[in-house]
Amino acid sequence: MTGEVVLTGHLVCANSNEADVVERHLRRHLELTRCEPGCLSFDVDRTNDPLVWRVAERFADESAFAFHQGRVAESEWGRATVGIERRYSVTIGEGG
Repeated sequence: MTGEVVLTGHLVCANSNEADVVERHLRRHLELTRCEPGCLSFDVDRTNDPLVWRVAERFADESAFAFHQGRVAESEWGRATVGIERRYSVTIGEGG
């Protein structure tokens, strides 16, 4: 078994149209993700820059994170935001 998976970084919109897409779809994306099995925390908050959101995710293990990634790829959020830049770092803790 693996330890927690932590993703941190930023979602960076190129323009106000992309930012509007994020605003329109973010609430439902947060709701669905926070209900996923193994989701320990999931936050996406706008920074002082109106085109940039800070992203912080924690999942119980790699399997929960993989489930999330798969669900998101097929979701309305995933389809709507596919072209928006992500600058993420993922770390995996040790199992125990």
